[in-house]
This record gives sequence, structure tokens and C-alpha cells, in this order.
Amino acid sequence: MGLKILYHHRIASFDGQAVHIQGLVEALRAAGCVVVMVGPPVLHELKTGRSFNTVGRLKSWLPRALYELLEAAYAVPSYLRLLWAWFRTRPDLLYERYNLFQPAGAWLKRTVGIPMLLEVNSPLLRERGAEGGVALQGLAAWSERYVIATADKVLAVSQVLADMLRADGAAKDRLLAVPNGAPPAYLAAASDEPARKSALGLEDCAIIGFVGFPREWHRLERIIDLIARNGSDRKLHFLVVGDGPGVAALHRRANELGVGHCLTVTGAVPHDQVVDYIRAFDVAVQPGVTAYASPLKIPEYMALGRAIVAPDTANIREMLVDQASALLFDPEDPQSLDAAVLKLCEDAELRRQLGGNARRRLLEQGYTWEANADRVIALAHDLSVRAGSGRHTA
Repeated sequence: MGLKILYHHRIASFDGQAVHIQGLVEALRAAGCVVVMVGPPVLHELKTGRSFNTVGRLKSWLPRALYELLEAAYAVPSYLRLLWAWFRTRPDLLYERYNLFQPAGAWLKRTVGIPMLLEVNSPLLRERGAEGGVALQGLAAWSERYVIATADKVLAVSQVLADMLRADGAAKDRLLAVPNGAPPAYLAAASDEPARKSALGLEDCAIIGFVGFPREWHRLERIIDLIARNGSDRKLHFLVVGDGPGVAALHRRANELGVGHCLTVTGAVPHDQVVDYIRAFDVAVQPGVTAYASPLKIPEYMALGRAIVAPDTANIREMLVDQASALLFDPEDPQSLDAAVLKLCEDAELRRQLGGNARRRLLEQGYTWEANADRVIALAHDLSVRAGSGRHTA
């Protein structure tokens, strides 16, 4: 029997967070692990392409302090569910996706001594403070410190994030950078760009593509502006695969600039069908990025051999090499973005070279969910050996 993993999360939205959970869980199961899920049932819903966010709505309706109290209170039933799952299945490892006000996994580890890996995707206390503040600041800070200090290993999605956690007091020897990955279907997919473009009715266009849940910080309006300035005789078309809070503003900007016909937004698409759209991209773009993120779309673009344009930031440079596996632009200079995109739209051979190099780099560096699952399994075995030798402490 393979490793038995208790996977705990609090994700109730069907966006990139759910994609991340699906990618890792499916890879762990493919590697022979038994994964017991404790948390909202996002994986089934993700396959339907649904895009609503019930938690986000609740957060917008309630006073901040009350919402945070509910978050904190939710840790109690979460702990009881975890404890019951532990009694029923006796797992070898607890794998928790970090969330603020959520010490349930740490409580389980303290109670039964199970080895614990903590996945951290963002510095939530800092992030939520910047977005409007945290009402229960002391409780939030305590929960973050407590959970990170309790975990045996903390898996940050970028080295930039790992450095931030270390600056906030996390032990360096417990930190490990593990970026997001691409699923097997992307690696297996053949590249048939002309056929996919024809199926979309865009065979005569240079398609600039983006996958994700559009939000303000993605800065997708930059591509609309680019097309308005340069697209009249180049047949540029912006294909956005996904749905999100930034879509309405994107349509509004395109219509105001007279290029509404050059924008297609698919709406929510089941994740296993997204690959078909990416194969139609001439240029895959990431116009904006948070400083610590590991964008899910980057390894997906790499796996499919797309020519990528992305910001020249430290977290992006962890995955891509400028002029070798992508063209990186100055995030503060719109002309730098324009130049990179237009250069690739006009140079098919450069697109082929960069796309091929990106795919090879992904495989060499292990930016896949399969490789991430192997890392988790290796860490679990190491923790088990340490526990058996008496050097592991709960």
C-alpha cells in the first residue's frame, strides 16, 4: 500500500486555488498514494467550469471583524473533522494548504504527532492587510506564527515567498521553495495551432492569449491598449480563457478604444479543456504578477511549448530565462511589453525556439505536478525515518 496522506484545505472558490489542489492531488494518487480530503468539495465543481465564489460573497456582506471571527471559529469543526479522519484512516502524513485563522492542522499534529507539511501560496497576513486591513490583527498574527512554527516543513510556491516567510521569523531549515506545475495532459498534448485557431474562427489572426481568472492586478488592459495602438494592420486578437472580476472592465476598455471585435473572453471553462485553447495561442502573456506568486499559467504555457511574454520580476526569473525560454519585459514600461509581444507576433521562428526551450526547461527543472508529488513523497518518507529514529518531535 502507498503512502496515505490526509490533505486539509479551506478553499471554497473554483479558481486557480482549486486548480492547484486538483493538480497535486491527482499527481499524488497517480503515484500510488491514498489521499483523504478534508475540506470543501472543490475538485468535483472545478470539472464543471463553475466560477462563482460563495466565500467571497459572504466576505463582502459581513463586517470584517465578524467575518474573521467566523473564520477563526471554523477551525474548531475543521479540527474535529481532521481528528475523525485521522481515527478512521490513520494517515502517514498531514498535508495542509495554509489559510489565515486556521490552526486546525497544527492542533492535529500537536495532538497525535502526525508529520505535517504546510503549503503556503501567499503571505496572507501581509496580503489581507494591504487589501483593506485585518480587524483581529493579534489573533491573525498568532495563528500564522503558530501554524508555520508547528509544521515540519513549509513549502512556499516561490523562493521570493520563502524569503519573506524567513524574514517574518520562519526557520530557514524548514523552508522549501516548490513552484506550481503542469499536469500530464499538457505534456502529452500535441501542438496543432492552425487547427485550433481555425476552430475558433481566428485562423487569420495573431492570437495573444491569457488563461486564468482575470483580476485587476493581472493588468490585462495593457493588451487591449497594445491592440488599439498596433493592431489595425496586424490582425491581433486577445483571447482570454476564463472568467473573473476583471472581465467587465476589460470589455469596457476594448469597446471604448474601438477594438471590442479583437477581444474574446470564453468565460469559465472546465480545466481539462483549457489545454485546447492554449494550443491556439501564438503568444502567451502574463501582463502582471504579484511579487511572490508562482502563476499556474506559466508552467502550463511552458508544457505546451508556447512563446511566453512575462514581467521581469524575481519570482518569474525563478522559472523563465529572458531571451532563452521567454521574453521578459520591464513591468513599469508599457512599451517594453508592446515590443516583446509584437516581436513574437511577427517572428514565427523565434516563437518556436522560445516555446521549445520553455518546454525543455520545465522538464529539466521539474515544474510539473508529478515532480511536486515526488517531492512530497520524499519529504514524507524522510519525516517518517526521522520519527522512527526518535529525532522527530511533534
